Amino acid sequence: MRIVVSTHSGNLYDDIVDYVVVHSEADGEFAVMTDHVPIVSVLDEGYIKLVKDKDEFFVSVVSGIFEFNNNEAVVLVQEAHIGRSAESAKEHLDKVRAERVERNKQESVDFSQKEKELHENLKKAQAGHL
Repeated sequence: MRIVVSTHSGNLYDDIVDYVVVHSEADGEFAVMTDHVPIVSVLDEGYIKLVKDKDEFFVSVVSGIFEFNNNEAVVLVQEAHIGRSAESAKEHLDKVRAERVERNKQESVDFSQKEKELHENLKKAQAGHL
């Protein structure tokens, strides 16, 4: 079966696998193998275990949809990171998310400072006064 894992940044994984196990914090686990009946599932926070030969990969996911039809799984998620274990994929995802939060905080502070400077400069220039 083929599986494609996509985020807004593009495809994270696109390959043929033997089977997948989908784990969701809210809904538990289910496995999908070749010739499985079509299924659509909403993903909250969890992971997808990808098994190919004797290799296992884990894709930690946040907010998305899992769809399986005609031996093709399509996973569309807000965020995803891949690792050799569920824990390593989750740690990587958490690290990236924490870095993004910190960057957003800094950008917010920078924006607030620039907005304050703009108001001060408009006041000094007496903009709007005739």
